[in-house]
Amino acid sequence: MATRDTYRHGNLRQALIAAGVELARTGGPDAVVLREATRQAGVVPNAAYRHFDDRRALLSAVSQAALAELARAMEVRVAEEADERPEGDEAEKPAVARARLRALVRGYLAFARAEPGLFRAAFVTSDLQDTDTEAAAGTGGRTAFRLLSDALDDLSACGVLPIERRPDAEYFVWAAVHGMAVLLIEGPLRGLLPGQAEEAEQRLLRAIERGL
Repeated sequence: MATRDTYRHGNLRQALIAAGVELARTGGPDAVVLREATRQAGVVPNAAYRHFDDRRALLSAVSQAALAELARAMEVRVAEEADERPEGDEAEKPAVARARLRALVRGYLAFARAEPGLFRAAFVTSDLQDTDTEAAAGTGGRTAFRLLSDALDDLSACGVLPIERRPDAEYFVWAAVHGMAVLLIEGPLRGLLPGQAEEAEQRLLRAIERGL
């Protein structure tokens, strides 16, 4: 456990966010409370108010940290699947663009299933702008939303997604993927066996590609 040196050295805000992330990981957004976060950070409860006005402020910061973890999980999935593909020529760009979108979707769903508490905490805010901040970005400096948006730009640039259908297409894809994620972790699909969940994922991917 951290000591009060954390506060004196000016790192208390990050220590509280880190504690909040761990609370969310095990108990979801409802578990993120200031008193428990300060206890884990090794400071008195009142010390938290130097950095967060209330629980909601801490939860917002935890939400953005959780979004950053989601973005990193998506980046990792894209990198892993890219490493499995041989380098192609210019004619294969559409296939590469499609593969990138599929990898992002699979990374999103895998994160939701592996980290349901963090996934719930990531979207506890109701403000769209909170999902697209520097604090919510992954290793490459892009948020989950930007990763998806860039992938659709690539699909449009190589002719897979007609340019007239590109505006706001990310909202359609995001809604479909997020809806599936919620169904898998806390809805009627949560009881699916791994093979069944994989088939549901594949059908979702096919539906998205047809919809684009």
